Amino acid sequence: MESSNPVFKRGYAAMSNRGSVASAPSTQELNDLYNAPAASSVRTGRMTIDDVVTRTGILFTVLVASGAFAWSVNLGLGIAMISMIAAMILGFVLTMKARVIPGLAIAYAALEGLAIGTISHYYETAYPGIVSQAIIGTLAAFVGVLFAYKSGRIRVTPKFTRMMSIAMMGYMFVALASFISAMFGVGRGYGFYGVGGIGLLLCVAGVGLATFFLVMDFDQVEKMIAAGAPHDEAWRAGFGLMVTVVWLYLEILRLLSILRDR
Repeated sequence: MESSNPVFKRGYAAMSNRGSVASAPSTQELNDLYNAPAASSVRTGRMTIDDVVTRTGILFTVLVASGAFAWSVNLGLGIAMISMIAAMILGFVLTMKARVIPGLAIAYAALEGLAIGTISHYYETAYPGIVSQAIIGTLAAFVGVLFAYKSGRIRVTPKFTRMMSIAMMGYMFVALASFISAMFGVGRGYGFYGVGGIGLLLCVAGVGLATFFLVMDFDQVEKMIAAGAPHDEAWRAGFGLMVTVVWLYLEILRLLSILRDR
């Protein structure tokens, strides 16, 4: 079953033409293949886990560098919102494209970094030490989920995927309603949205959903590699992982701020 993460859905289109049956190689061709050096992902044209790790690392390096710049100059929340909106538009374009363009993915990481760095500076000013706590929490969740997935303690089944899709739709509906009510001054808002206790519940739900979506992302990366996805699809995998990790970080940041206010 395909992932609920829209970033990965386009990855399946790139694998649709890899099921053709090739003719049997001759004895000489087999000998040449046996004596040839191990083929890299570039030579085979297929994505490997090393490709995913490398591309993901590049994107996060750009995001962190951009975020550090935004933190140091303190661009202001207005610039953060503009950067976030621009990143969302670019992210939508990347999601819809049949082939991920590396330059656009890097540009998305830079824009997202500007927004995250500025937002983090805002929270750190209001709640000293909160950013380091959120980073540690995000890393702990990432490592814990990766270990649980690789060890087989968490398995992605069609039922699990359907449940996450339904939970995501419900979360987005309640979050949107909460955001609108907070904008009009109904109740007490936390962070970007949330009304009273609903804000706390939304954050807890958001952290849980983002964490489980990481499991689904790991599963889809593994399936793409097993299906022989094209080499360039590693950018899509890295982009999808970055989107989920940033979401998780922001939810943890908001959750910590709410807990400090209580």
